[in-house]
Formats: sequence, C-alpha cells, structure tokens
Amino acid sequence: MYSLTVRDRMMIAHSFTGAVFGPAQRLHGATFVVEATFRRAVLDADGLVVDIGIAAGALRSVLASVEYRNLDDVAEFAGKNTTTEFLCAWVADRLADRLGTGLDSIEVLLRESDVAWGSYERTL
Repeated sequence: MYSLTVRDRMMIAHSFTGAVFGPAQRLHGATFVVEATFRRAVLDADGLVVDIGIAAGALRSVLASVEYRNLDDVAEFAGKNTTTEFLCAWVADRLADRLGTGLDSIEVLLRESDVAWGSYERTL
C-alpha cells in the first residue's frame, strides 16, 4: 500500500457536555496539528498517490472552514461533542468528498499535544 501524508494546523474553541469531560465542559481552546494520509494500492498514471499540492490545498480548505471559530456556534455541530476523535472523522469525510476518487483509504490524525492524539481511518 502506498501512502502520502500532508500536515497543517488549526486553532478552534469548543466546550463539551458530560461529567466525563471535567473542566473541559467549559469553553476552551485547542490547537491541533492535523495530518492527512492518503493510501492506494496502485499508483495513478502519473506515479502518484495524490498530488501533494492538491492534497495540501484540500486539507487547508477543510480546516479553514472551522479555524478560529467556536465550534459550539457551528450549526453542523449542534448537540455534538467535538472531540478529537469526532473531528478526525469530520475532516476525513470532507477530504474523501474532495479527493476520494482512486484512493483506497484516508486517515486523519489530530495531535492535541506532543503526548496525546487521535486518528480515524476510512476506506473508500
């Protein structure tokens, strides 16, 4: 399986519902390093998994739609806890919509810090 990974960042604010989240129930900020890995078993006619510039641009576009926003105010996220894991899937789904043709899978990893991160992989 071939893979190509691009990386970007996003800063958001949000809060969580539920006692399990302790002080994170209050509004707080997060800065995520976001990695998107694209996989395919066979390279395309140009010898690529996906063009790096196109992949980086697609990731930037997805992140820009929520960057510097309070996710509690985004209608699409109403009633949802926008956890690291949830956001991984949300980013992966949007990347699949933009770049999914010909790929076997997309994995998105959000690094919340140097000691904690989450990921989600979806097949296409």
